[in-house]
Amino acid sequence: MTNKTTVGQFMSELPSDSRHARQIVRRQLIAEAVMAEGSMRIEDLTDRFGISLMTAHRDVDELVSRGLFRKTRGIVTAAPTSLIESSDVYRSSRQAREKAAIAQAAMTFIEPGQAIFFDDSTTVLQMARHLPEKVPLTVITNSLNLMNDLKAVPDVTLLGLGGQFYNWCNAFMGRMTIREIEKLRADTVFMSMSAILDDVAFHQSPEMVETKRAMFDSAAMRILLADHTKFERRALYSFAALTEFDLVIVDDNIAPEHLERMRSKGINLMVAPVDRPKTGR
Repeated sequence: MTNKTTVGQFMSELPSDSRHARQIVRRQLIAEAVMAEGSMRIEDLTDRFGISLMTAHRDVDELVSRGLFRKTRGIVTAAPTSLIESSDVYRSSRQAREKAAIAQAAMTFIEPGQAIFFDDSTTVLQMARHLPEKVPLTVITNSLNLMNDLKAVPDVTLLGLGGQFYNWCNAFMGRMTIREIEKLRADTVFMSMSAILDDVAFHQSPEMVETKRAMFDSAAMRILLADHTKFERRALYSFAALTEFDLVIVDDNIAPEHLERMRSKGINLMVAPVDRPKTGR
């Protein structure tokens, strides 16, 4: 987790005239801190980020206005939106059946011998259990979770992307990661995003958007995995229109109106059937 010393050093490295840039960076760091903790006292933000109470309230109010935080009696809490889903612990417990169904469907598009980018999303992580069926494979990922799941799998050549490690998503991101991605070319990339609005994929982290975009640009085929709840959320940063993906895989709990609209726009869709628990008579 980012501490006060690290934040202060980072902020001091920004140009002295880039007040707006400092503000953007600080608010992103505050968002990540609150997301990791779940909730925090605003007074604690002043200590951690070396800012005045007035500045802390101003930053929090801006994030509240975007629907990302809730503020009550000096306590700021991550709202139940795409922001809190940045925590890999939280994400892994959500829509488990839908993610499993989507991951199973995605395996249709993997052939032995391919080189494939896998992002850090928990939906993509569900594919790990099926990959031994498709070896030999070259797996390229920035996800520490995926690296750990695949490190002992025979006939998987594992290329772990380094860079700056982000604890809240258990993944590597940033300029160093992107430079490594840009040196590679893969057959396919599998990725997920935090939200889909107006048939555009969004994510709440600009670093994540840039890293995923590098994978997107370095792959011949681009496949988006999106459970139905992604169509009910918001996030800050746009990534790509769904029409830019070669395929979008959704689960069958998605609202019919979303399917109809996307098909009318020519978006290539695959609907994965979700296993539902059997009920007694």
